[in-house]
Amino acid sequence: MQRKDTRRRRGAEDDVESVLDELYATPPPDFVSRREELAVTARTAGRADDARRIHAARRPTRAAWAANLLLRSQPEESAQFLELGRALRQAHRTLDADGLKELSAQRRRIVAALSRQAAGLARDAGHPLSDAAQREVESTLRAVLADPDAADRWAGGRLETALTPPSAFPSDTATPSPGPRARPSRPAAPPPARSTRKDELAERRRKRREELARAEEAAEAAARRLRDRHAEHADADAALRRAREVHEQARQRVSDAERQLRQAQQDLERAERERRAAEERDRAATDALAGAEREAREAARHVDRLAARNK
Repeated sequence: MQRKDTRRRRGAEDDVESVLDELYATPPPDFVSRREELAVTARTAGRADDARRIHAARRPTRAAWAANLLLRSQPEESAQFLELGRALRQAHRTLDADGLKELSAQRRRIVAALSRQAAGLARDAGHPLSDAAQREVESTLRAVLADPDAADRWAGGRLETALTPPSAFPSDTATPSPGPRARPSRPAAPPPARSTRKDELAERRRKRREELARAEEAAEAAARRLRDRHAEHADADAALRRAREVHEQARQRVSDAERQLRQAQQDLERAERERRAAEERDRAATDALAGAEREAREAARHVDRLAARNK
């Protein structure tokens, strides 16, 4: 029995989580009415706790909604973007100034491309973003790359407001700040030989370059995937437009055929009425002719009788 109760509770939790996911993908103008509708449904089903959770949800800003929509509409690209953020944060801790500058350029390109995609999704949903809202989407995406807490919040898909990136990550000219030095508990060792320091410096630079190369490869791969998705979306839009045109042409042909069929049916009914009237007139004319023939024969016989009397 306890196992069944546990499964029932987990099922209810899954239900309310799905409801909240749906709610935060709802356009902001429809959010409140949809929230109240879902809360009433949960309350009617006897799930008072779920109803309170749903009712406590706060309407997202237009930019936060677009960021949520991007996450849910492009799950694969979003997962790769989150992974890219982890790689960039790791690279930021080890790269020099030149490496950070190049890394920042890569970051700006990816963020700009994804923010345009979010704006396109919002426009397709019938709620286009203002310039200010699109800048807030870009700010949110920069925060996701820079801050693991922001990344976790975006990954939850329920942002209520736009996120702000930390000011220290990463400017175009920033250099990694060294961490605090621990106070030595014993006298410092003598400095290494010059050749050893050069080898260590070269090794660190090599590792930094490798990390930068991996981050650049990940960014370029994400950009390629984004371009591919844009191309697929454009092809799908074109196919949809063509299908709508063909559907409209077929609907028009069906409408014309139905109109012609109705006209032909009316013509047939009118011809049927005219045929019946013509048959009625023909029968009447036939009867009249027969009567006239009888009268003519009677008149001829009468004339013959009168002529015979006068002879």
